[in-house]
Amino acid sequence: MPVLRFLFFLFPALLIAACTTVPTSDIKVRTEVDPKANLAGYHSYAWLGSAGILNDPDRTWKPVSFDIDAVVRGLIDEQLQKRGIMPASGQPDLLVGYALGIDMKALEIKQDPKTRFTTLENVPKGALVVVLVDADTGYTIWAGEAVANIRKERKDDEEARQRLAYAIRKMFSEMKR
Repeated sequence: MPVLRFLFFLFPALLIAACTTVPTSDIKVRTEVDPKANLAGYHSYAWLGSAGILNDPDRTWKPVSFDIDAVVRGLIDEQLQKRGIMPASGQPDLLVGYALGIDMKALEIKQDPKTRFTTLENVPKGALVVVLVDADTGYTIWAGEAVANIRKERKDDEEARQRLAYAIRKMFSEMKR
């Protein structure tokens, strides 16, 4: 009987969790590290800058209502600090920068499985690139990129925020110190 009671309460919780899961299967993450870089030797950072690029001539992208720059910087700050790299109080070891882009006119090759005919299809894309630059040499020692489909049916801003958080967490999970 206790097992049935447990399952009775567990099933609705799992159902709710399944309904509120933010889709992330389209987010592809890749990182590169300079093989000569000793990431464990970096302990502090400062922001180099950020950039945003939007290609949306038809104005079809639905902008979010939150400050994307503040959210992305906060998420990157969190990941760096989890790895023991703290904001610099003096001269930083690393400089951090990122670029975020949206291309509502991006095209992808699509192939009809029956006819094997290929054609181009509009699939709006977003990309985030994060770089860590050695402050002394000016060379990039680590770079991460995340590319995803732009979700036209995005429910709300929270979904966009969660997708950004997922991409940044995944990107930094591949950073070995």
